[in-house]
Amino acid sequence: MTEKHDEGSLAERAYDALSRLVLTRQLPGGSLVVEGRLAEQLEISRTPIREAILRLAAEGLLVKQGSRSYAVRQVQPVEFFQALKVRELIEGEAVELSMGRVPPDVIRDLRRDVENLGKLDRQDAQHWEMDDRLHLLFPEVLNNGVMVRIIRELRMTTRLFELTSPAGRVARDAAEHMDILDAVAEGNSRRARAAMVTHLRNVAAEMLDVMSGRDAAPPKRRSRA
Repeated sequence: MTEKHDEGSLAERAYDALSRLVLTRQLPGGSLVVEGRLAEQLEISRTPIREAILRLAAEGLLVKQGSRSYAVRQVQPVEFFQALKVRELIEGEAVELSMGRVPPDVIRDLRRDVENLGKLDRQDAQHWEMDDRLHLLFPEVLNNGVMVRIIRELRMTTRLFELTSPAGRVARDAAEHMDILDAVAEGNSRRARAAMVTHLRNVAAEMLDVMSGRDAAPPKRRSRA
């Protein structure tokens, strides 16, 4: 019983570690997932690594590459923009419905972390982990497991999209996340929805700028009017 429990714990640990490598772009789209190399890097035996790879393939993060190997899935532009549009609808609804349900101390802690990470000059693992916390907070406080799963899957698609992040996006993320949190703290549901939709549309617009060879303007905090 103990041995099976240990194997299950190792498989879960391998899954968490490998999915983090993918979703924080340490393993970018198209990267080959080499079982032996990952086992050595994560200091976990090959069997749990193999189980984690099969699980992530079933969830769509990894795709079959040849007869026995896997690679990180690459997302094409059309899928990225379609996923962002659906996120507008679902995440806008989630944040609006969450009014009065988010504890003040959770908002306070998130504001502190958003402000600190907004000073970074690039998107790193800490940035993406905080981003997950904020965007999944609202469906989670609604106790809507279906909404959590859908948003998580859509975020996975947009995260895997392979383009260099626009200049200043980390600072703009921070400003836009602050706008969302300010509206939630005020209990202003319409403003919260509008701030979430604006944030996602800004990401889409800036990615279009990158694809067309343009880049975005320096970050500015929007008026709270």
